[in-house]
Amino acid sequence: MTGDEIHLKPSAVKDMDRLRKYDAAMVADGMETHLSHNPTKESKSRIKRLRGISNPDYRLRLGDYRVFYNVDNAKHTIDVLRVLHEDQTHKYYEEVQK
Repeated sequence: MTGDEIHLKPSAVKDMDRLRKYDAAMVADGMETHLSHNPTKESKSRIKRLRGISNPDYRLRLGDYRVFYNVDNAKHTIDVLRVLHEDQTHKYYEEVQK
């Protein structure tokens, strides 16, 4: 899978708007680098497939931030659901497991 389109959901746009410009630029660059090519390729430190929850499918680690996203292989799109600081991820996991 190469050249997939990245779509930010409204919640992810709000998350990005809350970040400092430096952090937002770092996250945007990381999403472009890691998600547009092989967004499902798991690694020990970057991309993790989430198990035990139905939505989101994957998590991308970028410094202190985590990007939660789904991949639609048929449409070649990536839907970014949330961009959260690592301190907020446990609360998010609890919300999506309900």
